[in-house]
Amino acid sequence: MFRQDRTNPGTRVSQWKGRHDTAKGWPGSRVSTWLNGGLFGAAPLTAFGGIITQYVDPYDSKTYRVHTFRGSGKFYVASGSANVDWLNVAGAGGGGASDGVTVGGGGGGGAGGMRTGTGYAVSAGTYTVTVGAGGAGSTGNADKGDDGSDSVALGYTSTGGGGGGSQNTAVKDGNDGGSGGGGGQRDDTADNGGSGNTPSTSPSQGSDGGEGTEATDWGGGGGGGHSAVGANASSGTGGNGGAGSTGYGLGEPVRIYAGGGGGDGKTTKGSGGSGGGGAASDGSIGGTPNAGGGGGAGESAGGDGSTGIVIIRYDTGLT
Repeated sequence: MFRQDRTNPGTRVSQWKGRHDTAKGWPGSRVSTWLNGGLFGAAPLTAFGGIITQYVDPYDSKTYRVHTFRGSGKFYVASGSANVDWLNVAGAGGGGASDGVTVGGGGGGGAGGMRTGTGYAVSAGTYTVTVGAGGAGSTGNADKGDDGSDSVALGYTSTGGGGGGSQNTAVKDGNDGGSGGGGGQRDDTADNGGSGNTPSTSPSQGSDGGEGTEATDWGGGGGGGHSAVGANASSGTGGNGGAGSTGYGLGEPVRIYAGGGGGDGKTTKGSGGSGGGGAASDGSIGGTPNAGGGGGAGESAGGDGSTGIVIIRYDTGLT
């Protein structure tokens, strides 16, 4: 015999879905009990917001509940308290461009700044989460890639990645940011990769972008990644994007984020850094979505930087 009380939550769920006149902003305590107790098991707090998943971390054998924000939103703690771990990755910079004729010379976009932390105390209340968008790639060698936007959560800010420089002398320098944009082909001996970890955080939120070659050598530097600088270009060869770093995953314990975009070269195009960096190409390859990966440089247009991500997780106490 069908028994509603054994398969579904109480009437408050119906109210939450709008079948009565109950306010629709957040579910009531009966729904909270069902989601946080009956569905996944007991937890130190009742919380909503983002994409909610759960997994056992093989490194410490703890069961974690994870709230993943692929876009801006709210982390709402209805009751309880806990110390949470967090990952905050900003939007990445867009890639630079060559002139579309001689080919080679655009710099890769810098990765979004990446910061992590543990032991942040949360209790009943609402916490605003802002996820930074990626910067647009250059539309030609007369402009550089746009910077990514900042991600903000739990009082911490990760800075958007710097846009990659382009072949044109006026916009050759990669921009500073969470990770620096790669420099475009230049006409002097000055360094022109963007500076990472700008503004400075400890630990560092990112690395510098690589340098472009001097004129007639046709190469753009790689965008900086979280854990490694973007590679400098050499004659005819674009620099590879800097490597990213591991952080908490959505449905798995770890994932790699914040790789730099590859620089464009006349003969060899730079690859994207691990962690979602876009490779340089004849077209334009953007960073992997929600990885904070820099856009790859392009022949006549740069790839877009990817949007960042915010993840909040906590130990459920289950074994």
